[in-house]
Amino acid sequence: MRRCLLLAVLLIASFATPAYAAPAPGAPGIASAWTSGAKEGLGTSATTTSKLWYTLGQGIVNEIYYPQADTPDVQDLQYMVSDGTSFTDEEKVATTHQVSLADPDSLTYQQVNTAKNGRYRITKTYVTDPARATLLIRTRFQVLTGGALKLFTLYNPSLGNSGMGDTGATANGQLQASDGNVASALASSTGFTALSSGYSGTSSDGWQDLTQHRALTNQYTSADAPGNLVQTAQIPVGTDTTFTLALGFGTSRAEASSTATASLNSGWSAVSASYQTGWHTYLNSVAAPPSSTTGITQQYKTAVMTIKAHEDKTYRGAFVASLSIPWGDAQNADSCCAAGYHAVWARDLYQMATAEIAVGDSAAANRALDYLFNVQLRPDGSYPQNTRLDGTPVFGSLQMDEVSFPIILAWQLGRRDAATYAKIKPSAEFVSHRGPSTPQERWEEAGGFSPSTLAAEIAALVCAADLATANNDPGAASYYLQVADSWRAQVDNWTYTTTGSLASHGYYERIDDNGNPNDGHTLGIANGGGNWDERTVVDMGFLDLVRLGVKRADDPHITDSLKVVDAKIRVTTPAGDIWYRYNHDGYGETADGRPYTGVGIGRLWPVLTGERGEYALATGALGTGYLRTMAATANAGGQIPEQVWDRGTTIGTGTGSATPLAWAQAQFVRLAVSLSTGKNVETPSVVAKRYQG
Repeated sequence: MRRCLLLAVLLIASFATPAYAAPAPGAPGIASAWTSGAKEGLGTSATTTSKLWYTLGQGIVNEIYYPQADTPDVQDLQYMVSDGTSFTDEEKVATTHQVSLADPDSLTYQQVNTAKNGRYRITKTYVTDPARATLLIRTRFQVLTGGALKLFTLYNPSLGNSGMGDTGATANGQLQASDGNVASALASSTGFTALSSGYSGTSSDGWQDLTQHRALTNQYTSADAPGNLVQTAQIPVGTDTTFTLALGFGTSRAEASSTATASLNSGWSAVSASYQTGWHTYLNSVAAPPSSTTGITQQYKTAVMTIKAHEDKTYRGAFVASLSIPWGDAQNADSCCAAGYHAVWARDLYQMATAEIAVGDSAAANRALDYLFNVQLRPDGSYPQNTRLDGTPVFGSLQMDEVSFPIILAWQLGRRDAATYAKIKPSAEFVSHRGPSTPQERWEEAGGFSPSTLAAEIAALVCAADLATANNDPGAASYYLQVADSWRAQVDNWTYTTTGSLASHGYYERIDDNGNPNDGHTLGIANGGGNWDERTVVDMGFLDLVRLGVKRADDPHITDSLKVVDAKIRVTTPAGDIWYRYNHDGYGETADGRPYTGVGIGRLWPVLTGERGEYALATGALGTGYLRTMAATANAGGQIPEQVWDRGTTIGTGTGSATPLAWAQAQFVRLAVSLSTGKNVETPSVVAKRYQG
């Protein structure tokens, strides 16, 4: 009798268990990748407690960063829809996308995705919990025509900055995953009716299952072998259903689960209100939008918030260059760690810090300078090309403008105290003894004598001299000014060619290898750009000589050089005039539009339009048109890209590089403030007084 009862219990248990119980087969799955660098929106709490950032693109979430702004953990999170018999739709592919700010004074983005077949609409609103590391997605699913539909969520974690190495399981009605000391938990306010964890590109992949069977037939309760994990769950919906999806993070699955649960229990209304209040408070703490932004005020506010969102919450003052991985969809993500732009460049940090000064957030700019001093500054006074947030070098080269900018920033912030001087003096010594030639200029591809680098070096030495005087170090002050004056007198001898073929008059080269601009040496262009006579390669870097106060705007060598760059690297788009970095540039998509993977064609950079606007202001002309051109390059989410297309029907719109580029947002903000102020707010007055009169 006992044997019969035991058999009956086993039979009942077998029917109650999914047909394909754990473990999921197929580990480790196919190779992983990141997602496009073209973000249409991003968000994070204005608090420092919630160490989570999200980005949006293609109508879905594509990348989440936790617990730092240099650690991506998610490839994508989206919905799938099926009628159960004839079709299964992948949200990012099967719908048309609209994106906007649901609240104009906070980074509360909303995506509206409407099925191309007209069957349904998905409306998603995003916030992060200010008290926790949770992303909340308020979702409304509407059936527009036809019969009932099924809704699924498809989650592709890449925890710990790696697409491989993730494991996952169903627990507490959630989809939980982990890789090392990073874990996630996906939960819904409605609960899930089916859940599964599997491996991308295999039979256990939920995407494969739904595409083939129109239902989640394989409900694997765990995927125990490390691999390219994919997690799928069904959400109970009717013809018009609103619910909240929560994706929580922690150092363990238990912590992530508790975090997601607590955010759901707090409720969407309370969490979203707290999130928005934080951003409202921040915007009220800085200067109001300047008069130059009339008609584009929303773009200005979005740019101000976007810059703030790029500051890390553990390493305060560390602003990453972009919460993106340029052309990430073509970048293998199997091993740690993606380089991307989620790193700190002293140059980009300087650009953001000066924008923060312009809007009245000097506290953020001071944090940036302190980060440079405390994390990146080397004993010899130099700075690395770029680093992870903890100071670990990423690319490993040296750029003399990046050694110079912290000195200028210290002067701009009025940091005249002895402790600050002790930090900047080694850098001033490094610049004065190792310059003026640089191993790399600001485009990070060539060494030699660069007009833009020289401008930063000269300005830095003048600023250092002023700080030395304030700290009773007259010998150093005299030496720095002597070097600065000498270099300024030789800038044209080193970089202004009078034998170049691009014009009948002289002009500034992009860079010269040995300080003889008339010798016609060969310049090798990175990224497949070829080899060219260095006299035939130009950029607009010489405008830094004006912006940093080293030369007057009406200097004939400046104005003659503008004629050349306008003829060689300017493109007039529907948005307005935009410039290439330099002619023959290879850093961009390939000729047929495929993602850049080492060789390509350089596209147009909106940040250069902003620099041209600052130059126009320096001449006494109006630069408002340049500001509006920059605004016109922003996408629907207000994000200004690193690069925009230079041809075709998409000319003037963002490529798959880095959107947003925080430097571009900072340039936009700083130009807007400068236009309303009537002068370039970044120009160090101590430099301009010495050299411009």
